[in-house]
Amino acid sequence: MKQYGTRQKLKVAFNSPVILGFTGLCLAALLINYVTKGYSNTHFFSVYRASLLSPLTYLRLFSHVLGHAGMEHFLGNIMLILVVGPLLEEKYGSLNILFIILATALVTGAVHMICFPHTALLGASGVAFSFIMLSSFTSIREGEIPLTFILVAALYIGGQIFEGLFEQNNIANLTHILGGLVGAWLGYIMYKGKMNRY
Repeated sequence: MKQYGTRQKLKVAFNSPVILGFTGLCLAALLINYVTKGYSNTHFFSVYRASLLSPLTYLRLFSHVLGHAGMEHFLGNIMLILVVGPLLEEKYGSLNILFIILATALVTGAVHMICFPHTALLGASGVAFSFIMLSSFTSIREGEIPLTFILVAALYIGGQIFEGLFEQNNIANLTHILGGLVGAWLGYIMYKGKMNRY
């Protein structure tokens, strides 16, 4: 009698807790905003210049990356984060990825408050650009700068500078640039820290 090997059951793996958690929070913020008809985005999930005496001002410095203007805005950012993020979390660890998200939120939020006092900023595009730049460090070797890093920097950061100077649109180009710079800088710091351990 012919024997067949036992079939292994497939199961869903919770492979990237920080990225999945961040995605869940962004989705929850989007749904809450729909239910509250824009109230939650205005008061909790966007950053703008406000009184430094208000605790919400400091909350919004971080929570603005969770808010999105609509489903298209949400999907545009989250799809990229879901593709790149788990690979980065596997390589750098969950705590480092959480730190990168928080650092990107703080830098982009603070600069926006200072430079654009009369407009509100929301969305995870800064985090997405941070991950794009960070991902180019995955193949870095000592004494070498990956060509992929140079191309990503030229195309994404250069493109954002061009759009900011010559096009009138509703995209926060400075946020994208700052997010990319945060990702590149922290990627370099983590790379140097890894090299110093050998």
